[in-house]
Amino acid sequence: MRATVIHGPQDIRIEEVPDPRIQYPTDAVVRVVNACICGSDLWAYRGVASREAGQRIGHEFLGVVEQVGSEVRGFKAGDFVVAPFVWSDGTCDFCREGLQTSCPHGGFWGQVGSDGGQGEAVRVPFADGTLVQLPKDAQGDEKLLPGLLALSDVMATGHHAAVSAGVTPGATVAVVGDGAVGLCGVLAAHRLGAGRIIALGRHAVRTDIARKFGATDVVAERGEEAIEKVKELTGGQGAHAVLEAVGTEESMRTAISITRDGGAVGYVGVPHGGSAGVDIGQMFGRNVQLRGGVAPARAYIPELLPDVLSGAIDPGLVFDRTVALDGVPEGYRAMDNRSALKVRITF
Repeated sequence: MRATVIHGPQDIRIEEVPDPRIQYPTDAVVRVVNACICGSDLWAYRGVASREAGQRIGHEFLGVVEQVGSEVRGFKAGDFVVAPFVWSDGTCDFCREGLQTSCPHGGFWGQVGSDGGQGEAVRVPFADGTLVQLPKDAQGDEKLLPGLLALSDVMATGHHAAVSAGVTPGATVAVVGDGAVGLCGVLAAHRLGAGRIIALGRHAVRTDIARKFGATDVVAERGEEAIEKVKELTGGQGAHAVLEAVGTEESMRTAISITRDGGAVGYVGVPHGGSAGVDIGQMFGRNVQLRGGVAPARAYIPELLPDVLSGAIDPGLVFDRTVALDGVPEGYRAMDNRSALKVRITF
């Protein structure tokens, strides 16, 4: 089969790799229908996060089950499924508590020795604990597929930021970051009933999507200017809930600084650099809380799925370019140079 592999910075290739096969009785083999490129994949593409030459890459996909191991009970060949970006056994203490990202038997697609999502098929460990069933007829619904694909990571991650920040009906929310996760954070805050949503972002194409998702205000400034603008919009108080979806020191400093006293930051941006801008002293005196981390997408997908199926939310709008597998290297270049927000891959 063919799949995306990374050989080094700026070096993404489509190569022949071994076909996936059942290795353990709890495995399934899934033929990929849709996959995509994540903003976090760019850290490896840019050389910030290290990868072994020839390592598989990609962690978001929809597919059709082709084969299951002898102990798989919840799925059969022909089922249409979505895979969260982490596999998990579904039975450990953490999985039962809804924190599948801490499963001791879990892992990330594309880690050394595992299949990546940007390929023609994937071996799924612990299929019963990992996969989520989708309506079979959704497989042929081109309008619905992007939204379902977004559940595998970015929509679930945006939702995690909103939940972690404690978004409540009527609250004032600020979202730092106009990437796909930040935009999905806007959508998640709107879904949870936020009364005002301030999107921080500089790219008009992206902030236009933020407004479609429910943003009431857009702040294009950065750093101190952004902090002052948000405070101006909120009568000097800041936002009750702030969603941080970038992961740099500057973005975290901004997020903490624009949080209202007694409010909370929900952080989901993959941290890059030092202390990630966290100043405990600044937080302590104002009772600012900090929660978040890697989103347990497997816990959130069943909650979010009905709203995607009904059309109540459409996170698929974050996909602004679609390529076939051979177009993946160009898709990485497009996301790296910001000519594309998020690239969907069709098979």
